[in-house]
Amino acid sequence: MKIRQTLILSVVVLTGCSSAGNPGTTLWAGLTNYREEMRTLEAKPERWPERQRLAESIKTTYVVTVGASREFNRLVDLDLRRREFLIAQREGGLRAERAKEIQEELVQVNEQIDGLTRLTKGQLMNSQLNVQDTSKTIETVATIGLLELAIDAFSSQTNTSPTAAPSTKVGPYVVIDQGSFSSAVRTPEGQTFHCTTRMVSEEGASIRCQPVGGKS
Repeated sequence: MKIRQTLILSVVVLTGCSSAGNPGTTLWAGLTNYREEMRTLEAKPERWPERQRLAESIKTTYVVTVGASREFNRLVDLDLRRREFLIAQREGGLRAERAKEIQEELVQVNEQIDGLTRLTKGQLMNSQLNVQDTSKTIETVATIGLLELAIDAFSSQTNTSPTAAPSTKVGPYVVIDQGSFSSAVRTPEGQTFHCTTRMVSEEGASIRCQPVGGKS
């Protein structure tokens, strides 16, 4: 998703999600596109103003879908700072003293990000996006799991495997992010649901889950 589209997403949630859009899914879509667009922008160091605008955009999306969070804002600020440090390292030409300073600062930034990641996940679990267990739907479970994985992606401790899809547990359920806006939920009974997230023009994002096959 281009920056223009990501900014439009923030405008959409500012006006409130419609019946076709879901706040949690809209936030997850915003976080996913934030990471993807940042990877594109990092290829060109001179595009730092666009990286800053993208960071502000995801903060806005979080405020409207979940609520104000100093921790999340700080998390995004540090993520942006880390990216700029890594770009500087990649481009080279740094004085030895400055290169050492950046490396030391990266260690501190990563430590702070790891702590803020845990705090932000806790906020999400206590937010209105997480309903009571007795009324949880598969779509709600999928959304919470995907959001946890999206926040985990900020952490320097996240283990990424080129072959294994990221997964997490939401209570007794297992949520798997299969990429390309596709995910799966495995219930305690062994039933698997396939979930698809779709963007709704001017309305945000929604998720739909359907049972597949038999018990796994």
